[in-house]
Amino acid sequence: MEKARPVHAPMSQFPSRDGCLLVGGVPLPLLSARAGGTPFYAYDRGLIADRIAGLKDALPEAVHLHYAIKANPMPAVVDYISARTNGLDVASLGELQLAMDTGIEPDHISFAGPGKTDMELRAATACGVIVNAESEGEIERLAAIGNELGIRPALSIRVNPDFELKSSGMKMGGGAKPFGIDAERIPAALKKVESLDLDWRGFHIFSGSQNLRQEAIIEAQKKTLDLACRLADHASTPLRWLNMGGGFGIPYFPGDTRLDLKPISEHLFELTGILKRRLPEATPVIELGRYLVGESGIYVCEVVDRKESRGEIFLVTNGGLHHHLAASGNFGQVIRKNYPVAIGTRMNESRTETVNIVGPLCTPLDIIAAKVDLPRARTGDLIVVFQSGAYGLSASPQYFLSHPAIREMLV
Repeated sequence: MEKARPVHAPMSQFPSRDGCLLVGGVPLPLLSARAGGTPFYAYDRGLIADRIAGLKDALPEAVHLHYAIKANPMPAVVDYISARTNGLDVASLGELQLAMDTGIEPDHISFAGPGKTDMELRAATACGVIVNAESEGEIERLAAIGNELGIRPALSIRVNPDFELKSSGMKMGGGAKPFGIDAERIPAALKKVESLDLDWRGFHIFSGSQNLRQEAIIEAQKKTLDLACRLADHASTPLRWLNMGGGFGIPYFPGDTRLDLKPISEHLFELTGILKRRLPEATPVIELGRYLVGESGIYVCEVVDRKESRGEIFLVTNGGLHHHLAASGNFGQVIRKNYPVAIGTRMNESRTETVNIVGPLCTPLDIIAAKVDLPRARTGDLIVVFQSGAYGLSASPQYFLSHPAIREMLV
């Protein structure tokens, strides 16, 4: 008996009417007209709001929810989320300016990332945001810039933990890493901070991203709290801020299942009780990016040609890896897998043929989906790539081969 092929998780967050996909209640062809044609990205604000509300219901009240702008820096998205979360995380001067433009309190903005320039540190200090220092040298430069500006910079130390987030898509901590200061070096780093005119707030401990195993996230959160408590014993002032990262994943590929928040929530209630006893002045922060926005977005392109080559059907579209590098498999995948795709105006039709969906670029890497079952497509049909709300356009080489810029819409 042939083993059943794994399938994608259902994309039921987007309804359809008369066979036509709806985003924010708007039919796909009307969205295309609004965008001035294809290709384009569309993000459903209602789905973003529902995801944030669901998280707030699940998380302990003491836990602050921050949005990592890197996941989707579209200004309208950032502004919309900033009004619904407790804070923002930035990783560049451009993202810092986006965050400041929302009007959120600077004290609720953190600036992470290795290799911050003096210009970025100067801007962060002038804005009054919390800088997650990634090295001893960065601590010294931040203090010097604070002295120059006559401002006492707010500082958190990013810790490279002595553990990894198991089964994560990208491991950000554990072992030798460019991120943060190794846990065993933190006592010396704290002494350095105390010798300088810096406002130390706490730690940023982030071990990995894109995880669909709740037990792995629970284990990492427990180890994060234990590590923070141990390291805080070496500080002369109380720890007031603990960014525990996130790592919550979304289902992209066949066989992936959605993360179960319930056990994570139950465990966080236990952890916040422990935190209150051991570090009573600490505010715990969960920082999420793709989990807040990833499932809210679609990428839409149009079939411009249909061709056959040695028994395989190719749907050639006007979109590709220059707009959606991740869907092409060239943004962190070791073995290429398909994102969930559909023909957005044939949602009720049977999937009767196996096709390859490709883009217009002069490279064999320009693949949107390989050997995927779809209804029979015609020129002019709209191809939809789901799970495209995070690490989409901003993570892609949009101007490759001098193709024009495309539109993003918050619907």
